[in-house]
Order: sequence, then C-alpha cells, then structure tokens
Amino acid sequence: MASTPYDLEERTTVFANQIIELCLELRETAVTRPLISQLVRSGTSIGANYCEADDAESKPDFRHKIALCRKESREAKYWCRLLAKAVPEKKVPLRSLWTEANELNLIFSTIFRKSTPVK
Repeated sequence: MASTPYDLEERTTVFANQIIELCLELRETAVTRPLISQLVRSGTSIGANYCEADDAESKPDFRHKIALCRKESREAKYWCRLLAKAVPEKKVPLRSLWTEANELNLIFSTIFRKSTPVK
C-alpha cells in the first residue's frame, strides 16, 4: 500500500521511528535520561492513539482519542525543546522533530475542532 501525505497512521509511525532512532543516538546522563524517556513515550503514543481513534466505538470515544493525539503531540514538542537545550549538538534533528510534532498537533487540533458537536 502506497503512503500518501494524508495517511496519518503512516505519518505518525514515521515520526515515532524518527524519535526512536534519534533517542538511541543520545548519550544518557542524569539530565537526558528522563527527557529521552518522556519524548519516546509522548512521541510514540501519538500513532497508537490515532490507531485507537480510527477504531473508535463512538463519536465521543473518537474525540477523546484525537484529543490524546493532540495532547501527546504538544508534549513531544516540549520534550524536543528541552532535549535541544540539554544536547545542543542534536539541535537540528530535534528542531525537525519539533516541526513535525507541531504539524501533527495542528492536524489533530483541526480534527478535534471539526468533530465537536455543534450546539
């Protein structure tokens, strides 16, 4: 199956893989260890939550899972910023990950907003 730029499952998987690859390269210290752990958790959970949203049992369940995608993508941006400070030599790839996390956050924010019931 060919991937398109709009295939969010593939896009979030690629993002998670990039996070894993970068974090495996980072030297662990007392400062970087918890930051790496948090980035791996938030960055890899975006795709998992999206898969759950895709199989949601109801509209409220879908909205909840999309809200988690939005939350985790915002959190991934935060950890990228802190890691860029802690490991300045990895600032460029972390900036790239931050940009992708930001784009994912904007996408999931739009999906969430459009799935909000109109009153």
